[in-house]
Amino acid sequence: MTTTPVHFYQVGSYAAGNRLVGEGDRTVQSGAGRTNALDSGHRACQGCGEALGARYVLDAAMRSCDGQLMAVNATGCLEVFSTPFPETSWRIPWLHSLFGNAPPVATGVSAALRVKGRTDVRVVAQAGDGGTVDIGLACLSGLFERDDDVLFVCYDNEAYMNTGVQRSGATPPAARTATTEAVGDSPGNPFGQGKDLPRIAMAHDIPYVATATVADLHDLEAKVERAMEIRGARYLHVLVPCPLGWGSAPSDTIELARLAQETGIFPVFEARDGSVTSVSPIRCRQPVEAYLSRQRRYAHLFTDPPRQDVIDHIQAIADRNIARYGLVGSDAPATDGEH
Repeated sequence: MTTTPVHFYQVGSYAAGNRLVGEGDRTVQSGAGRTNALDSGHRACQGCGEALGARYVLDAAMRSCDGQLMAVNATGCLEVFSTPFPETSWRIPWLHSLFGNAPPVATGVSAALRVKGRTDVRVVAQAGDGGTVDIGLACLSGLFERDDDVLFVCYDNEAYMNTGVQRSGATPPAARTATTEAVGDSPGNPFGQGKDLPRIAMAHDIPYVATATVADLHDLEAKVERAMEIRGARYLHVLVPCPLGWGSAPSDTIELARLAQETGIFPVFEARDGSVTSVSPIRCRQPVEAYLSRQRRYAHLFTDPPRQDVIDHIQAIADRNIARYGLVGSDAPATDGEH
């Protein structure tokens, strides 16, 4: 698919009203014909980024394959809040798997459809960071190695939120969780631990890997559509802030996702066959304090006196991401200003 740059008229905002773009460039969510794959009635927390991400991704996928889609869902927050027995908020064919076996279940569904000659029906598997980065990692690696025709989506809220906000392999350094308390000389999650799943996926040389956030709907939907144009194993890693686990205001979910990208903490990019092919440049680079200070899981870094040594360490990680992916170019502003 092709994309057309959108000029943003409103000062201080990246939001473009739908009246400013042609119908063909509008988001799936702006259309009355959207699927509403995840419908009302679920029990997600107010401001849940995962609920937004799942609806955005699956509605875009449904449009890409003319509604011929099946979803396999690992155990986790998304499954628990959307399907309290005997109810469901899903309006698409949807299967619940165990915490760690969504990849092979999706592989089986894809293989069964292929045997039946239903090449028109596509398969999406989805899980949180616990089911992706930790419990399901071996199964996911197998899916990548076999190049099974499945789009696997990780909705990353950076901890095991449903079971009490325990640390996962995607929990960032210094973050407070129920199992990485803010005590001692090195409070919060230790530095040097965890897994960078997008880069692990790229190491398998699969056809498509991308990262995205719920703050940029155009970018997220475009990546889903590009992924659905490809056959084989594909991986999409979506940052979805969690007000409960992050200790943030429900109204800050989109802003935090945007700040994660603009600080360099969460690089947004695409890769084909193991190599990065494009990045989403940082438009208004922000210091990591702008992101960290709005979350209670980092409150221990801003006491009197603040833990500037830890903040500087996190800033160094963000700076390394920016350098690794080339997120700040000659035309990208280094400070906030008029857009």
